[in-house]
Amino acid sequence: MMKKYLKLWLLMLVPLCLTACSVSSTKKDTSDRLKTHQTAKKPKFQDPVTLYFHGLMGSYKNERPIVEAAKKAGVTNSVIRANVNDQGKVKLIGKIKKNAKNSIVMVTYKDNVQPNFSRNGTYASNVVKTLQKKYDIRKVNMIGYSLGNVSIIYYQLQNGNRQKMPRLVKQVNIAGHFNGAYFKELPPGFREPKGMKIDKNGKPNKMNATYKQMLKVRPIYEKHPVQVLNVIGDVGNGGDGVVKNISSQSLKYLVAGKNYQELKITGVKSDHGSLPNNDQVEAAVVKFLWK
Repeated sequence: MMKKYLKLWLLMLVPLCLTACSVSSTKKDTSDRLKTHQTAKKPKFQDPVTLYFHGLMGSYKNERPIVEAAKKAGVTNSVIRANVNDQGKVKLIGKIKKNAKNSIVMVTYKDNVQPNFSRNGTYASNVVKTLQKKYDIRKVNMIGYSLGNVSIIYYQLQNGNRQKMPRLVKQVNIAGHFNGAYFKELPPGFREPKGMKIDKNGKPNKMNATYKQMLKVRPIYEKHPVQVLNVIGDVGNGGDGVVKNISSQSLKYLVAGKNYQELKITGVKSDHGSLPNNDQVEAAVVKFLWK
């Protein structure tokens, strides 16, 4: 009789043991999956990712000289591209690796003659959001050439006070037309005001419509200071052939004059179109951003 009960007890015990083992195995599998998921988190980069915005009718090809200078100097080992279509949708070309050092993103706008400065800011914001979603970036640097400079200003206007957006750390502005250029064909809102002068703080005595819009960025720079390098060219007439120096120098007032430095290029390749391909400019940008 005792053997009969013992056998019955063993028969009941085996399924329980199997169930326990199964639960334990399931928990282990779940735990392993969680660990795998946790280790597959987005990489977090200590170095700010640097975005480069081209000028009017430009593309990433115009950004190559400074990018190649950075690679040659050994300050970066990661370069990708970001293409932005007319609707502002971003496509990343290439991948930022986990061991990336001072990654650079060469940005191309399909609509590279966009006269709506706010729209340029939206394009820039979309690139940053895409990078943030994929790589969890927390800080950015930005380089702007000519029309590309307004992408930086309007990124700040749209995001400078937003805690959830990556903070701008350093910016390089090359050949910026912040208070207009001196072409008669330009609409009044983009044209440099006649008789314009600037004071020691870079504040213009006369402002066009777009500069007045950009003035709203000044309190943001006061609250969140950014290191700024402003590169201007002088072919001998107080301008680079497209933009007068005082228009470029009016950036100082927009960024509240904090952590602001200026580099004036003269002589060979000091004209508007040649500045991004100037050896002196390339060296200065590399030193300012990464050394």
